[in-house]
Amino acid sequence: MPRPVTLFTGQWADMPLETLAAKAASWGYDGLELACWGDHFEIQKALADEGYCRSRHEILARHGLKAWAISSHLVGQAVCDPIDARHRGMLPPRVWGDGDPEGVRRRAAEDMKNAARAAAKLGVSVVNGFTGSSIWHKLYFFPPTSQAEIDAGFQDFADRWNPILDVFDDVGVRFALEVHPTEIAYDVPTTHRAIAALGGRKTFGVNFDPSHLFWQGVDPARFIYAFGDRIYHVHMKDAAVTPDGEASILGSHLGFGHRARAWDFRSPGRGGVKFEEIIRALNRVGYHGPLSVEWEDSGMDREHGAAEAAKYVRNLDFTPASGAFDAAFERR
Repeated sequence: MPRPVTLFTGQWADMPLETLAAKAASWGYDGLELACWGDHFEIQKALADEGYCRSRHEILARHGLKAWAISSHLVGQAVCDPIDARHRGMLPPRVWGDGDPEGVRRRAAEDMKNAARAAAKLGVSVVNGFTGSSIWHKLYFFPPTSQAEIDAGFQDFADRWNPILDVFDDVGVRFALEVHPTEIAYDVPTTHRAIAALGGRKTFGVNFDPSHLFWQGVDPARFIYAFGDRIYHVHMKDAAVTPDGEASILGSHLGFGHRARAWDFRSPGRGGVKFEEIIRALNRVGYHGPLSVEWEDSGMDREHGAAEAAKYVRNLDFTPASGAFDAAFERR
C-alpha cells in the first residue's frame, strides 16, 4: 500500500492549525507533520494539559487527517550551535532566556527532552529536527583547522545529545535529524561520523530530505542505501541548481529567491531531484512511513504549490513488487 502523504506545517505556522487542516484536507493530504511552533503543537501545553493532545487529534480528525510525527527544528538547532542574535528570533522566550549562550544551549536540550515526552503523549514515535553544530563554521579548514578540533565538535555533539536521547529511549520515541548544512551531519561521511560519535545508538536516525543533499552534489538515493535502517521519516522537497558561471554554489550571501543564486528550493517535481529513484530506493530499504511535503518555493504561491505537491507525490509513490515480474513464466 502506498505511503501516507503529509504536509509539514513549519512553513505555515502563521496560520491556525484548524485553518491549515481544512486546507490540507482539501488539497488531498492524509495528515500533517506538526511543527512545535505557532499554535500547531505546543510542547508545554502537551505536558501540562491532559486534554491538549486530544484536542490536536480532534482538529485533525474533523478533516480526515492524522499525525505521524512532530518536528522541533528551531529549538534543536540551538543545542550545539554557537549562539548569536539570529537565534533569538526563532527561539521561544523560555529557551532564549537572558541570551547567555551556554544557558540557551542547556535550555534547548531540556526542551528537546520535553519534545520527546510530548510526542509520546500525542502518540507519535518520531520527533524530527536539527542538532546544530559547534564546527559547521569550520567547514573550509581555513584558518587552519586540525582534525582534533573536528573531533572535539563531534564529541560536543555526543555529550549534549546523548542525555537527550536517553529520554527519547525512556519514552519510546526516536529522533530523526534532517541531514542539512549547518548541522553536525550534512552528507554521507558526516552522518556516519555522527552515528559513530553516539556509539551507534538506534534512537538517533534521519529525517531524509533530498533537497539539501542534491544541491551539495550528494546522490540522495545513495544516501538512502547508506542509511536505510535509520530513515525514520521522509521529507519530499526539491531544489534546482542553476550555475551561471558567476554565482557560487555556496549561495553568494543572497537570500532565497534571489535570481542570481546558483541554487534554490523548488516545489516538488519542478527542480532537479530524481524522485523516481528515491521512491525505488525507499522501497528497497523497506521504508513504510509518511512522505511529508516540506513546501518551499520562493517563486510560487504556497497554496497553489501545496495542492500541486500533494498530487505529485501521491502519483509518484507506488507499492513495491511482491516478487519477480517474470515469476509467472515458470511452469507449475
